[in-house]
Parts: sequence; structure tokens; C-alpha cells
Amino acid sequence: MIIIEPSILSADLTQLGAQVRAAEAAGVEAIQVDVMDRRFVPNLTFGPNVVSALRPLVRLKPDVHLMIVEPECYLETFVRAGADRLIIHQEATPHLHRALQAIRALGVEAGVAINPGASLTVLEEVLDSADLIQVMTVNPGFGGQAFLASQVDKIRRLRNMLDARGLHIPIAVDGGIDQVTAPLVVAASATVLVAGSSVFNQRPDRPPGAAVGALPDPALLHVGAVHRLSRPPGEPRGCAGRLRAHSERRIRRLPGAGPLHDRYGGRGIHPEH
Repeated sequence: MIIIEPSILSADLTQLGAQVRAAEAAGVEAIQVDVMDRRFVPNLTFGPNVVSALRPLVRLKPDVHLMIVEPECYLETFVRAGADRLIIHQEATPHLHRALQAIRALGVEAGVAINPGASLTVLEEVLDSADLIQVMTVNPGFGGQAFLASQVDKIRRLRNMLDARGLHIPIAVDGGIDQVTAPLVVAASATVLVAGSSVFNQRPDRPPGAAVGALPDPALLHVGAVHRLSRPPGEPRGCAGRLRAHSERRIRRLPGAGPLHDRYGGRGIHPEH
């Protein structure tokens, strides 16, 4: 099952309640609240009061992404505010295993995020302590960044690691997710797509509900992308072929990157506007 999870980082804060309700009406099951402290990342955003304010407005599950140093100091505060899952960064705490255990002890799910420059080896000893692994396809701190296509192979390698251990842990992807990049990460085995700017784009002609509807249908992604997007170039048959052809038309190569067919090793991809 593919889940689209909007991040409120790009939402219009003057209309936050209405925008989150619109996303819920469009069929999403959870929202992600990006908490930043201007220490771990160069931005300052939300606190537990935002989680507690949103919780009674919708039935969506608040998924709280803690981009802060020493997240273990704030776990209980965010759970009391209404978080259903806490995602922490392995770089932000000296005791990752202990922090994940503490989250589970509070009765919510424990997630761990990995930045683009980090190796998967840092997660090997805690995989069985996590309920979700979130691969950052941008460097954390700001919304609207370019998708880092080099992380697609990391998603694939992470799924192989999990499968080798018999762990059925969902892989989330956060950063630059839109109509073009969603099929790429799902084909690599991601199942939770965190989308901020492509949903809460603050365009009056495209409210959050319409923006969610403009993303590839989760069922189409699951059937078409996961099982058939690997079809070799030159065979654009069925849904997967149309998704591939659409992506190839809209992706342009950044200066200094390799050929388009080598985009998985490149520096990033941008949709053309």
C-alpha cells in the first residue's frame, strides 16, 4: 500500500486548519509536522503546541519529524501533544537505540531518518527497533528543494537490507516528491511519500485537495510503478510506460550531471515548469 503524507512545512499558516482539512478530505491518512530548532538544521519551525492544536481538528495521524538536537529530551512532550509517531535523526542523538526504545515505551511508533550524506551502515544495529525508516531525498531544513536522485539507489539498498533480515518496515521518502519523482521512489520500494510543496503550494487556483489529487494515484503507483516501472526504455506499455514517458519528458538534467539514463547517480532532478 502506498501512502501519501503531506508535510505542513509548506502550508499557509494563516489557513493551516483549513488546509489540513482539505488534505484529509482528499483522502490522505496522516500529516507530517516538521519540527526544527535552528541547531540541527538552519531553520526554526513548529513546537508541540501546533501538534496539539491540529489533533482535534482532523482524524489524521500526526507524524512528528524531529529535526532537532537531543530529541530524547522532548519525546514525552510531543506524545502528550498528540503525536502518533516520532521520527528522529540518527545524527542528532548519541544514543539512537535508547531513544528509539524510549519512543516505543511511550506507546507510539518510532521512526528514524537518514540524511543524504549518511551511509546505511549507521542503521544496521537499530533496524529491529524502528517502525519506519525515512530516507531524506533533500538535505533537511527547508521545503521546496530539488529531489536528490542519488538517493533512489539508497532506498533500493535499504529495502534489500530489510528483506535480508525479514523485516517488513515501511520506507518513507521525504523531499522533492511530486508527479515526476513519486514513481521513481515507489519503484525503488518506498511506501510512504512525504510531500510538502507539491501539496501545500499556496496557489489559490490549486488548493491542497486538488494538489493531492494531482499526484499519481497511490493504487496506480503500487501496481504500475512497483511491478512494471522497471520495464526497459523503448517499451512504454501500460500505466508504467506512461509514467516513465511522462517522467522522461519532464525531467531535465542539472549542469554537470551525467546522461539522463544515469540520473540515479546525478546531483538532482528538477521538474520543468
